[in-house]
Amino acid sequence: MKEVVTFLSFDGNCREAMEFYKKCFDAGLFLMPNSEAPGDFPWVTEQTKDRIMHSSLTKGSLTILMAADTVHGTPFQPGNNFSVTITCESQQEIDAIFAALSENGQITMPLQQTFWSPRFGMLTDRFGIKWMLNLAQPPQG
Repeated sequence: MKEVVTFLSFDGNCREAMEFYKKCFDAGLFLMPNSEAPGDFPWVTEQTKDRIMHSSLTKGSLTILMAADTVHGTPFQPGNNFSVTITCESQQEIDAIFAALSENGQITMPLQQTFWSPRFGMLTDRFGIKWMLNLAQPPQG
């Protein structure tokens, strides 16, 4: 495993929250609003273009937090607005961990290629914990 990070979900105030955490941790902040995501996503409208699709807070080589706004209209419940994100180093590792965590759980997004990862998936385990698994991009060079 390369990294395990908490992923927070917000209902339109991700930018504000992550700016706050940036100050708290004296960290670097990356923000990607929906309008800057590559591709044509149906949920990106004039009303949702400024919502945050992805953000990360880093200090040196450490990722402290990741976060995003929920898709507009998705039910939001404070207290249930986090997931544990695992960045895996190999396809074997991500497949094994995903299969193990999803046993008697619910897969919300099967493992698949995305624009940010060669393999990504989401699930809720049998204890109600939400997980996101991401395969690290191969080094460029």
